[in-house]
Amino acid sequence: MAEEGHSRLGRGLAALIGDDAAFAISESASVPARGAREVPIEHLRPNPYQPRHVFREEDLADLAASIREKGVLQPILVRSAPGEADRYEIIAGERRWRAAQQAQLHQVPILIKELTDAESLEVAIIENVQRADLNAVEEAAGYERLMKQFEYTQDHVAKLIGKSRSHVANTLRLLNLPASVRSLIEEGKISAGHARPLIGIPNAESIARDIVAKGLNAREAEALAKKAAGGGASSAKAPVSRFAKDADTVALERNIAEQLGLKVEISYANDKGGEVRIHYKTLEQLDEVCRRLANRGRGA
Repeated sequence: MAEEGHSRLGRGLAALIGDDAAFAISESASVPARGAREVPIEHLRPNPYQPRHVFREEDLADLAASIREKGVLQPILVRSAPGEADRYEIIAGERRWRAAQQAQLHQVPILIKELTDAESLEVAIIENVQRADLNAVEEAAGYERLMKQFEYTQDHVAKLIGKSRSHVANTLRLLNLPASVRSLIEEGKISAGHARPLIGIPNAESIARDIVAKGLNAREAEALAKKAAGGGASSAKAPVSRFAKDADTVALERNIAEQLGLKVEISYANDKGGEVRIHYKTLEQLDEVCRRLANRGRGA
């Protein structure tokens, strides 16, 4: 099993920090990686690119108890802090560092690796994803930061973490949810599976609260969201007019299509309304439409 886990790291973590360090991070080895040394715990500081923001107190307490008994078994991966002698910025292992502080350790083992800002974020994301330590919102925010700040594509991110591009795209879509719904994911009250059907629904927050209150599973949550969005399976859709569009409608279709880069159709059902259809071919195109709608809703 150790060999399989080690080989999977070749695409990302091992390529960035070296096989020995990657192995030390990915396995619960009791022997520190070669080149590790101990430094005062106060010489370390958190990684500003750390994608993980939620550290459960009970988990930290359990790890601190283990550290008091056995010490820090894996070195904390760090890089030199810019412009500060003998000071280090954590790349991977912030949870161990926090627990070691709770355990009142004076020194911790470190492994120094000089990485760029982008590589530091890469390693932090890879380590946390492999350990399943990130909630879905943190994972999405990490991907988004790689794409916005360091100009990564979804394909690049997918290859980096060893997951499919559709997984990356679907995870990124969670950022289009209202902040209150994202908070429920971060708090562990709902999962990404519960939340995805709520993307783009106006009353997403109230539905999410209903899901929590009723203890619905992901499939039941999806059914509830569909009912809220479409009025239920029994509701009849108004017939869409097939008559020729007037010049203003055609011009509006063309204007929206030029803005989105996608085919757009506007149809009138009756004098009370109609529908707008946006045709997409890839998940990236859908993600871009959702992102634009969400940003417009926030006043961007």
